[in-house]
Amino acid sequence: MNGAGARGGDLAGRWATARRILCVRLDSLAGVLLSTPAMRALHGAAPGRSLTLLGPPAGVAALPFIPELDDAIAARLPWPPDEALATTLAARRFDAAIVFGACLQDARPAARLCRRAGIPLCLAYRRDDGRDYGHGDGRGDTRYMPHHWIPDPEPTPMVRHEVQRQLALARHAGCASADQRLSFAPRQRDVDAVRGRLRAAGVDPGRPWLLLHPGAGAPARAYPPAHWARLLRLLARAPGWPLVLAGSAAQTPQVDGIARAAGVPALSLAGRLGLGELGAALQLATLAIASHGAPAHIAAAVGTPLVDLYALTEPHTTPWAVPNRVLFADVPCRFCRSRACPAGHHGCLDGVAPERVARAALELLNLT
Repeated sequence: MNGAGARGGDLAGRWATARRILCVRLDSLAGVLLSTPAMRALHGAAPGRSLTLLGPPAGVAALPFIPELDDAIAARLPWPPDEALATTLAARRFDAAIVFGACLQDARPAARLCRRAGIPLCLAYRRDDGRDYGHGDGRGDTRYMPHHWIPDPEPTPMVRHEVQRQLALARHAGCASADQRLSFAPRQRDVDAVRGRLRAAGVDPGRPWLLLHPGAGAPARAYPPAHWARLLRLLARAPGWPLVLAGSAAQTPQVDGIARAAGVPALSLAGRLGLGELGAALQLATLAIASHGAPAHIAAAVGTPLVDLYALTEPHTTPWAVPNRVLFADVPCRFCRSRACPAGHHGCLDGVAPERVARAALELLNLT
């Protein structure tokens, strides 16, 4: 294996000449968003540099809203990829690749893909777990991956925030940025479209209003619908501002059911907003309340104060660089990293009373 730590200066020097860089982030839209500060560091480190994202379809959909990215290629799971993807990457003639990923994710399949595509320089975290990080055939030959593997200190003795993790990887390539905010820039036409929808429904977008996003990307991260309905009733009393609900098309029945159960005036835009319009709605809102996931990270990227209903499935993706309140109920099974509650009680979110959420919102709005 290459000793990247011992030759960090040489590694940064080789990256300084790279102009066409492949940024690999294969798990989710949220993962792509959390990697954008590191992408900004890479993009700004050399003149004329271009970045291409290799990511899942949901992550690639963010391309128009991430200024640091110039192009994107969708990679669908299951993994590992077929030869067609390696051929596609080879045709792009990338100078370098960087493999972003969360702690405990295995970077080897992506690294092997980069080797098969002939990318001469690649950077990724290596876990010291006794696995082969060379060709995967026992030889440990890294001739095609100079300075590739960076020892990963996580999950012991430390767990960094996901943004810090990716920024640290970029620094090994000699890339840093003073601006460490998440990146998501809605287009003007998205902002205009959302303003029009709000006005048509009797909501003045220039006055205070609240956006609530009940939908979650996994069952373990979902705040109970009955709690959401109770929360809407509390917010209708204080601060008494217009309530707007959002969610994907698949989440529309749940969101509309919450609005009916609440029995208070609320505008549902669930299923009616594209990704850019969702970002615009979050940007225009005075405050957002969301189940933890990509919408919460978009709110952080556009600078909207956020109440984050944070299931204790993982410790490292809290809202970044935005005024926030992270709410959960502590449970012995914390940080389970599961999509469905393995204990069956969902206590980390069931135990968060709607009154507590409303109070957090009023605190962020300086209304207490």
